[in-house]
Amino acid sequence: VQLQASGGGLVQAGGSLRLSCAASGRTFSTYVMGWFRQPPGKERDLVARINGNGRGRYYKDSVKGRFTISRDNAENTGYLQMNSLTPEDTAVYYCAAGPFGGEFEYWGQGTQVTVSS
Repeated sequence: VQLQASGGGLVQAGGSLRLSCAASGRTFSTYVMGWFRQPPGKERDLVARINGNGRGRYYKDSVKGRFTISRDNAENTGYLQMNSLTPEDTAVYYCAAGPFGGEFEYWGQGTQVTVSS
């Protein structure tokens, strides 16, 4: 599976962005998909995760109620809708995929999200 993340950019605090993750391959629907982020000078961590069937979701506490992860398996694409953005959301965002219960094996290139105050 190859992943291509897009949709990052510069936005003012309180604004919104929608990240997309386009996947190649016919097995995308079998994989868990996740969005990670790496703020400047910090480690990369998991922001949100969604199961292959789209029913199970996980969110990092700091983004609950603001971010929504979704996927369209027919289009082999995953999304991260980000609302009410704050400067603390500034980071490089990565999408990843992997088998249920396993590690994230496939990674897209990062897309920069910058939130100005």
